[in-house]
Amino acid sequence: MSTWSAVDVITAKRDGFALSDAAITWILTAYVNGDVAEEQMSALLMAIFFNGLASNELRTWTAQMIASGERLDLSGLSRPTVDKHSTGGVGDKISLILAPLVAACGAAVPQLSGRGLGHTGGTLDKLETIPGWRATLSNDEIRDQLERVGAVICAAGEGLAPVDRKLYALRDVTGTVESIPLISSSIMSKKIAEGTGALVLDVKVGRGAFIKDYARARELATTMVALGHGHGVATVAQLTSMDEPLGRCVGNALEVTESVEVLRGAGPSDVRELTLALARIMVELVGIDVDPATKLDDGSAYEVYRQMILAQGGDVDATSPVASSRELVVAARAGVVQSVDALSVGIAAWRLGAGRARKEDPVSAAAGVICLVRRGDEVSAGQPLFELHADDDAHLERGRATIADAVVLGDESVNARPLLLERVEKT
Repeated sequence: MSTWSAVDVITAKRDGFALSDAAITWILTAYVNGDVAEEQMSALLMAIFFNGLASNELRTWTAQMIASGERLDLSGLSRPTVDKHSTGGVGDKISLILAPLVAACGAAVPQLSGRGLGHTGGTLDKLETIPGWRATLSNDEIRDQLERVGAVICAAGEGLAPVDRKLYALRDVTGTVESIPLISSSIMSKKIAEGTGALVLDVKVGRGAFIKDYARARELATTMVALGHGHGVATVAQLTSMDEPLGRCVGNALEVTESVEVLRGAGPSDVRELTLALARIMVELVGIDVDPATKLDDGSAYEVYRQMILAQGGDVDATSPVASSRELVVAARAGVVQSVDALSVGIAAWRLGAGRARKEDPVSAAAGVICLVRRGDEVSAGQPLFELHADDDAHLERGRATIADAVVLGDESVNARPLLLERVEKT
């Protein structure tokens, strides 16, 4: 018979006391085993939302999330392992380029990814537009592909940090999603459990990001970097701007096409800039003395991408899905683009069919937005600003209504804002 009580743990945190290692271990174990009720864990999450977790509490909380499941063993690989996690944004297709690029430099990249929810797209949704490509791999398949190809992008197995799956669903329905300790432990428990030796975190901040305030984004980055190092994973965070969409394309198949353009040495300059910045940190962390730009420009990264898709059953030469309904959104007047609002573009792509409101919702492969202008561009009256893609006219109408005010036009010249904001390392 346990001497612990869920009510005692809840009231301790509610009243601002630190939870002992034993209390945290007990309540997470009991919750996974079904001995702590959902309403009790909801109360504890709300207490954490308001009172936080001290660094030692958070380290133990994260360790117990990892211990709730298996830990992928990548120690036998001939390459050093390094991964990247993004907190999500609009048009953020970097993983599709980055994993094969860093593999082409000589590392192994175990990119365990997820699906999109709301206005941020999911990496797996994008790759699932490729005929035959499969997201679910066994641990042996992951290790084999990392050894042979150097990169894998796949779904996280259900055995990794299973308590996180329960807590994530509970946070979603209890208004506790935006707690920095709960966000950081959720992200880092899965990344540490996947067995990578080093990790780069792309923490987005701005209108189209999950976190819009710079100070909070920096706090999240600092917290996750400390958690990584505390669990033996060399971790660096890069704060990046998400006021404007990343690249031109927002939508599943559209982003795959744009990723291939970058892998072949072309594509939007901002996508290339961020990809190379993150790749350089990744190879630095694992001691590989290669400039990733050379691997983009000589075709090596594109060849690894092809091998990665083929290894997971994908038809790498298949034609991308094409939307049956398309429409141009044009400028009402001449002027200079003052801003392109990432959030409006992301919500428009979602309503066109590219995103989902609930995890079980289907997504359209072809739907999305192509952004034809950026901040600082001069436009004339009637010039196209966006190209909308949808599977039917009803979805097209929903997207059109959302994107109407996404571009602000003015008469003054403006400069592009920096994409790379700050590198956050262990202090």
